Amino acid sequence: MSKITRPSLKTVLRTSTVAGLAAVMLTSGLPAQISQSFAEAVKAEAPSVPSFANVVDAVSPAVVSVRVQSRVNTSNDETSNFSFDFGGRGLEDLPDDHPLKRFFREFGGPRGDDRAERRPDRRGPRDEGRLRPRGQGSGFFITEDGYLVTNNHVVADGSAFTVILNDGTELDAKLVGKDSRTDLAVLKVDDKRKFTYVSFADDSKVRVGDWVVAVGNPFGLGGTVTAGIVSARGRDIGSGPYDDYLQVDAAVNRGNSGGPTFNLSGEVVGINTAILAPSGGNVGIAFAIPASVAKDVVDDLMRDGTVSRGWLGVQIQPVNKDIADSLGLSEASGALVVEPQAGSPGEKAGIKNGDVVTALNGEPIKDPRDLARKVAALRPGSSAEVTLWRNGKSESVKLEIGNLPSDTSDAAQPKDEQSEQQGPTASDEALAALGVTVAPSEDGTGVTIASVDPDSDAGDRGLKEGEKIVSVNNQEVKSADDILKVINNAKKDGRTKALFQIETEDGSRFVALPIDQG
Repeated sequence: MSKITRPSLKTVLRTSTVAGLAAVMLTSGLPAQISQSFAEAVKAEAPSVPSFANVVDAVSPAVVSVRVQSRVNTSNDETSNFSFDFGGRGLEDLPDDHPLKRFFREFGGPRGDDRAERRPDRRGPRDEGRLRPRGQGSGFFITEDGYLVTNNHVVADGSAFTVILNDGTELDAKLVGKDSRTDLAVLKVDDKRKFTYVSFADDSKVRVGDWVVAVGNPFGLGGTVTAGIVSARGRDIGSGPYDDYLQVDAAVNRGNSGGPTFNLSGEVVGINTAILAPSGGNVGIAFAIPASVAKDVVDDLMRDGTVSRGWLGVQIQPVNKDIADSLGLSEASGALVVEPQAGSPGEKAGIKNGDVVTALNGEPIKDPRDLARKVAALRPGSSAEVTLWRNGKSESVKLEIGNLPSDTSDAAQPKDEQSEQQGPTASDEALAALGVTVAPSEDGTGVTIASVDPDSDAGDRGLKEGEKIVSVNNQEVKSADDILKVINNAKKDGRTKALFQIETEDGSRFVALPIDQG
């Protein structure tokens, strides 16, 4: 039988002393050899991802803010009607030294806040012609001697320009040239210093999904960096004939216009120009002018102050599947000529309504934008070969490329005068299969659409009462009989659609309508 013994008083005291020392050690720090037996603080290994810090450090000195001033015009100098909310507070609730409040105080603020945003001292008749702040954007140096790029819409209404470097230095700049068709402008700063500058990338190597970094001056906050990826290429946003934008999801806001978007090598792949902003701010959809477009335009502006572009002088529209079928084209591509401008290179070379431009100097034409860009890239005065699809076969014409008039809207093309009188009036039943009835045209050209069945193919394709049909399958028509004759010939050729040229006050367009095979 085992014997139970009690610990001696000495043992108890020794044990208590050790416990007390341990307690002291826990509160005052453990020796290394003891602390190793306790759990350490959680720490995770950082994933291997690219950092933008090196790019930003290198390019930031080349990026500037652009401040624009214009002459006061008291007849139309109105404060813009902005409406903003900043985290539940209005603009008037922000501190006086808040950067956003300073920005809108300087450049015009919301209506209704007369205390801070309006400047009556600058709006009287006696101040007519004085300079006042008009707007601001971003830009970047492309040469060490002070040439810099921004957007045309940033400087378009300006009379004086100031660039603010990333260190806060303010320098006057002068406008060298601007181009509204691509929304680009070049400014020049005259200063003895050598500026840090950046170069354009080869954007043909830019892929959807590539990382990009946008640097600019959103809302007047100064140098701000955002990052994202290239979301898409070749975007047409309807801003001009040469739309070919990069779409990026880096945060771009008001004030970023004219600022650069860089690749990870610090090269400019695009110039921030527009955003899709249903809410008024960034939603992750921004558009940048590709470097390839910008480089050529900027070179012209630096050299001549203007941009020299080739000119064909024809109004064109896309070729959809219905139009391709009606013309006997194997695929829906090329640019359909709606009307050549009188006296233009295209008109002189014999290009006609209804021709489809399928190639330029042997290079296939995908669509009207493709043709516009290719023609613009040609040197005025150079010769070119235009391949056309006409009357069911391919043929070519040679012409001399003209010089596109600089930065003015093309006038509406004049219509050829015709004195021939209208043929017999068509009855409502004659063209019932197409969904339209026609009547004589007052000016003797074509026939006027008297009515359109909204449930017909003509109604589905947007034909409207009052519009004129001037040709069918590229043959002039002056009566319903003419239309039916052309349609019958198309049926004999086995075609299932006919191409109608429709004329309105706004110009001409082509519409392909199915034809009854009965």
